[in-house]
Amino acid sequence: MHLLEYYQNQLPNSDFFVTRKCQLPLEGDINLYGVRGSGKTSLVLDYLAEVAQEQVLYIDLEDPNLIFNTLETLTLQQYIDKNAIHILVLDHYEEGILSSYPNVTQLILVTRIALQDQNFISVELFPLDYEEFLAFENTSAQNRGFNHFLRSGTLPLLARSQKNSQHTMKTFFQSSFDSQEQKLLLLLAQHHTKHLTTHQIYTFAKEKFKVSKDWLYRTIKRFTEEKLILFIDDRYQKSGKKMLLFDFAFAKYLTLGQPFILQFDTMIALALMKHHIGVKTLGIHGYITDDDELIIPAPFESEESLWVKSQNKFSLYKKYGIQKVTIITVANAYEYDIEKLHFEALPFDEWSVINDEED
Repeated sequence: MHLLEYYQNQLPNSDFFVTRKCQLPLEGDINLYGVRGSGKTSLVLDYLAEVAQEQVLYIDLEDPNLIFNTLETLTLQQYIDKNAIHILVLDHYEEGILSSYPNVTQLILVTRIALQDQNFISVELFPLDYEEFLAFENTSAQNRGFNHFLRSGTLPLLARSQKNSQHTMKTFFQSSFDSQEQKLLLLLAQHHTKHLTTHQIYTFAKEKFKVSKDWLYRTIKRFTEEKLILFIDDRYQKSGKKMLLFDFAFAKYLTLGQPFILQFDTMIALALMKHHIGVKTLGIHGYITDDDELIIPAPFESEESLWVKSQNKFSLYKKYGIQKVTIITVANAYEYDIEKLHFEALPFDEWSVINDEED
């Protein structure tokens, strides 16, 4: 009881919070979930800032004080009833920590992977999209837009970091993953954007460090469920799926060098997924949506160059039923038609905003 009283009196606050597009409903039990580093805790603390503190009990289950103090439903319920708690938040919750949930006006469970319990309103929080990043950026002294986004990536902690971003990334890497997970992430970063199977990842891993097959398969499954890594099916290649790490700047940090085109490609793929646009890869030609729109990353390519390539690939586009081709660039904008197929090039910042409006 003393520990619960301590938690109630020590409600943390979220300094420098910038409003996110994702909002928590005011009523109903909530499962807020998302990849580590996406800003879940800050979102919850901002939500709690609007509620009378005496009605809130926030518990971070990673608090070391809980190592020798087991959290039990009965004790929680007694404290909730005695102190008229309306909102209970269990941060860093994992399925099965409690055998049953206490009865409270609103229960918020913050997890990395979505719970299977249908009684909760599921709210997924992704890392920042480009518009959200600019909102973070505008709170700083300088506005560096796209270039800063490219360097900092999509993690809120990095977006706020005006100096020592490498140090911030290192801190995130070392504090969020154990040593074995770190080794696996380093390996995955080396194969970022490649078509892979889990078996291939295991084969590469055992050449680099001591690892069991069971652990690797289990960890890849968990990373995939959390969306730390993403596997994208290919429309016509059946051997392996394109593997992406969840943040392009994080992937670059873990490798000695990464070509700009790989970063740009990942930015586009992640933007599509954050806006819930289903895609597959079309070999090396780009991403194809469920509506048969082909998205081609081409950061610096001119209209003349793309037109020639489009002519050469036109039979492929017809074969796979492409209805529209969108070319994503850094700054160029142009459009043309080949027969009845429309091609349009848009700068990334303009394209990402359009996708957000359509979401």
